[in-house]
Amino acid sequence: MSEQENKSAEVDVTPEDTSSEQATGTTQEPALSELDKTMAALEEYKDKYLRTVAEFDNYKRRNAKERIELMQTAGREVIGELLEVLDDCDRAQKTLEGNPDAAPLVEGVLLVFNKLRHKLQARGLKALETLHQDFDADLHEAITEIPAPSEELKGKVIDEVVKGYSLNEKMIRHPKVVVGK
Repeated sequence: MSEQENKSAEVDVTPEDTSSEQATGTTQEPALSELDKTMAALEEYKDKYLRTVAEFDNYKRRNAKERIELMQTAGREVIGELLEVLDDCDRAQKTLEGNPDAAPLVEGVLLVFNKLRHKLQARGLKALETLHQDFDADLHEAITEIPAPSEELKGKVIDEVVKGYSLNEKMIRHPKVVVGK
């Protein structure tokens, strides 16, 4: 009889185990789908976060670049207006150097002119060298052509009427030149 009870107990246990496994399987299935949904939402939020961080980094970089360009543009306008003053300084220097009676005055004025030139050069202003160089229509503005005094000066800049300047490697004023033909 003990064997029969064991068999019946086994039979009784087996259906219960099966039903409990089925019940557990059905509760695990919704739990897994909940977990999958939560993981998908987490991945979506993580992706949005990473995109937002990258977008903000790009914004900061672009904003810094625009600020630098704005400062250079503002500086370019001021320096462009000072070029006329620099031209006047050059003309005054040529006039004063020809007058030996004003030697002490010339020295003081030249100090001021040189200080102005150095301050502008520190901001990126550079005078273009044009005399006796090949004429380049992209760089020079030809005022006139005259017969070249020698064969080697044909097609070259003979005289500079107005100096040309670049600011931070960008042309802000083309030199006005006389070209030999």
